[in-house]
Amino acid sequence: MVLHDRQLVVDLIELTLNHGLFVVRAARSLAEADAILADWQPNITVVDMDHDDSTDLLKHLGASNTLRQSTIPVLGLTRRGDLRSKLQAFDLGVDDILTMPFSPEELLARAIVISRRATGTDRPIVPTIQIGEMEIDILNRQVKAGDSIVHLSGIEQSILYLLASRAGKVVTREEILDAIWGTDFIAESNIVDRHIRSLRIKLQNDYRHPRFIATAPGQGYRFIPTFSNAGWAGEEKPRTVNRSGRATDA
Repeated sequence: MVLHDRQLVVDLIELTLNHGLFVVRAARSLAEADAILADWQPNITVVDMDHDDSTDLLKHLGASNTLRQSTIPVLGLTRRGDLRSKLQAFDLGVDDILTMPFSPEELLARAIVISRRATGTDRPIVPTIQIGEMEIDILNRQVKAGDSIVHLSGIEQSILYLLASRAGKVVTREEILDAIWGTDFIAESNIVDRHIRSLRIKLQNDYRHPRFIATAPGQGYRFIPTFSNAGWAGEEKPRTVNRSGRATDA
């Protein structure tokens, strides 16, 4: 389960955790989180520590380093990367803390480790997922499109994941800057366009006849293929990745 009020971030988390075979449900508020928890038991909760309801949700979960042992471990997210904020998060009971913006690889690795510790089982990291006609290997930063295999930089992979998580919808340049570099980053005016251009070259994506990444003039970019994220044993969700293997809840 994810507590976050920005849909773009939720979508990015959802796509990334498909590598760990997690099914993701999201809440924008404490009330929505409680409604989810009333009939669904996640293996891990990802909490935006800057959210107004984060402290109350941790109390409801019975955060793991308090006297009341939690059965649901917590990965905290924060835009405040200072030591004081991190220590406060740990004091509230999170099992691990990740500073935003985050890389998909680190989010996945931390979620898997927390889940393994909590359940005592060796949950596998599934390296690849299929998105349309594209197969993405998150650990090796490798993409297979048709017969071509290309290797991506960390930023290129993060941009690809951000766009793919919003498949069919326009992601603005400002949203890309915020999600990949952070709000405090002073960017060159064309930094997003340069990385998109490099990504397109590697994917052999002609902007005039795009297969994967289309330009929305004056706005940003749009990923063309869609992905799915259905649970194991027929637990359908609106946006689910077709894959084999057992899914765990997130």
